[in-house]
Amino acid sequence: MLTIPLLNIALAFLPVIVVLLIMCHWSLMVKDSVVALCRMLIQLIFIGYALTWIFSVDSSLLVLLILSGMLLAAGSIALKPIANSRESGDYTRALVAIAGGGGMTLIYTTYFVLQVSPWFKADTIIPLAGMIFASAMNTVSLAAERLTMETTHGTDITTARNQAFRAGLIPIFNTLLAVGLVSLPGMMTGQILSGISPLIAVRYQIVVMCMLTGASGISVAIFLFLQSRRLLNSGGTTDG
Repeated sequence: MLTIPLLNIALAFLPVIVVLLIMCHWSLMVKDSVVALCRMLIQLIFIGYALTWIFSVDSSLLVLLILSGMLLAAGSIALKPIANSRESGDYTRALVAIAGGGGMTLIYTTYFVLQVSPWFKADTIIPLAGMIFASAMNTVSLAAERLTMETTHGTDITTARNQAFRAGLIPIFNTLLAVGLVSLPGMMTGQILSGISPLIAVRYQIVVMCMLTGASGISVAIFLFLQSRRLLNSGGTTDG
């Protein structure tokens, strides 16, 4: 693939600027969007240099430290939608859920499906972990917000849990329905652009979609189970 010139990268921001101008015109809060955009730019530039070094080090300890940092960040970001109503232990439950569902799926996929060797092969483990933890984080985030909304409005805990589980998985199942028809996912697109045969790219994408669905579903189930137990112990109601 050809390296994208810096001028062309700058041109890629034009559609984003249009979105920001629309937000300004409609008197919407632009500050958070600008901050998110700046963070994206800084974080990606940093990680580009960091990964170049990490991939050359070949250290299992370094990989474990990076995975731990990713999990800590994912647990915190997942609870951002309920920042105003967070209670003691919510972060721990989110972290346990993402680490449990995401971690188990990562281990299973790398060991049994892709048979990565050695297990700490950074250029494989870190990108896969990033996709898994991000998907689990987003699902837990949506479910946490829905669970909080349902329980705040007096919905019994069992119904609230089920509604939150369904809401959390809507994006991932929409993606499953749309893949190949509406969209070509990022990993598959990147492989095709780099010259990989579409048939080979499809195999990897199937693994990725199964991996993300499993990690998201298991993580949100663990989180909702823990949150439901907390709500029940604090005096909530359930119809069974």
